[in-house]
Amino acid sequence: MLLLYISWQTCYTNSKNIRKRGGEISSPLAYEEVDAIATIVELVREVVEPVIEAPFELVDIEYGKIGSDMILSIFVDKPEGITLNDTADLTEIISPVLDTIKPDPFPEQYFLEITSPGLERPLKTKDAVAGAVGKYIHVGLYQAIDKQKVFEGTLLAFEEDELTMEYMDKTRKKTVQIPYSLVSKARLAVKL
Repeated sequence: MLLLYISWQTCYTNSKNIRKRGGEISSPLAYEEVDAIATIVELVREVVEPVIEAPFELVDIEYGKIGSDMILSIFVDKPEGITLNDTADLTEIISPVLDTIKPDPFPEQYFLEITSPGLERPLKTKDAVAGAVGKYIHVGLYQAIDKQKVFEGTLLAFEEDELTMEYMDKTRKKTVQIPYSLVSKARLAVKL
């Protein structure tokens, strides 16, 4: 599976900055690596969130292996969308802040990627889900509802920790109520 990047990445190793584009997704990581990655993501979030100011919004942070490289991806957006110049400016702000984390949590060199979440923006918080009311979304569940673990349709409402979605079941429109506690992943989706 090939992953294409719109933004530039900066590689950090021995104080040298190297630019690189794209990469291939590698196999899943071992469980202990997943715990270490979660810790790194939380440390990064703690130092990066305060320096990303309006009109920008921190959407998500991911750290993982792509090909043979480790990538720290920081997803940032603003109402009118971010530009390549915005990503360059944000890199200048975020990069020095990452250097302040002591002890250094990164076990090896990594590429820093400041990027847009794209058209299929993840909906990681209740506020993000509430902001998606009226939009076409994709929702994955921990537990099936009506024998389905994935729904894609229009989010009609998000009230009292419950999503109300309208979706197509073959040729019929249906409505489903989904408790927020069952949502494993949610994102905006492109309607084809």
